[in-house]
Amino acid sequence: MIPEIDIDELEARMGAGAALIDVREVDEYEEAHVPGARLLPLSELDRRIGDLSSDEVLLLICKSGARSMRAAEVLAGHGIDVTNVAGGTMAWMASGRDIATGMERG
Repeated sequence: MIPEIDIDELEARMGAGAALIDVREVDEYEEAHVPGARLLPLSELDRRIGDLSSDEVLLLICKSGARSMRAAEVLAGHGIDVTNVAGGTMAWMASGRDIATGMERG
């Protein structure tokens, strides 16, 4: 079973340095995303699993939580410790928290 957290817990974990991976497609990510989220589209996940660290818990987010749960199941099957963000980016935005647009560098 994949663990899930809400956006309050997401904010706390990111404040402590946790890595957030957004699995939506590029256009969705550029339109609005959680500040600090790294983009790894679900469509590229299979070929980019090696880009991910298995040394830390990865937090996964999408629009509402469904695609990120699918990604979490794939990654967990490869021995990567993952947690899904319930409600996704929509919940983050609905809470009135800051969002970022465009492509993050770094």
